[in-house]
Amino acid sequence: MCEQQEKQVIQSEKAPKAIGPYSPGIRACNFVFLSGQLGIDPSSGELVEGGVEAQTKQAIINLNNLLISNGAALSDIVKTTIFLADLKDFSKVNEVYASFFPDSPPARSTIQVVGLPKGGLVEIEAIAYLYQECEDSD
Repeated sequence: MCEQQEKQVIQSEKAPKAIGPYSPGIRACNFVFLSGQLGIDPSSGELVEGGVEAQTKQAIINLNNLLISNGAALSDIVKTTIFLADLKDFSKVNEVYASFFPDSPPARSTIQVVGLPKGGLVEIEAIAYLYQECEDSD
């Protein structure tokens, strides 16, 4: 059983700062809930150039950097939700996404939305489960 009772805010200097009144991530026991990440370059605060592929790659890098700040990794992600400005980009996003999750990809939903903050083309949120933490507590 998890002994950590309070939620903990997850942040990273290598991930964009929140652009609204929310936390980039929250750890609750063995779960890490990551807010949706756009393809924003953390150093400039702007969307990366190169279209949906580049934005997808940067969004996943941002997720990874948030996880690393908590001693976790992309392989700990159990569920993602992808929000697309245009569902026609589905195959392009899949190609980039698959390169980050070659084995046992997480469960996933993909949803087309009317718009994304900053005019983004893709946003990805994730839930990670820290298996090692669970094993250590047994």
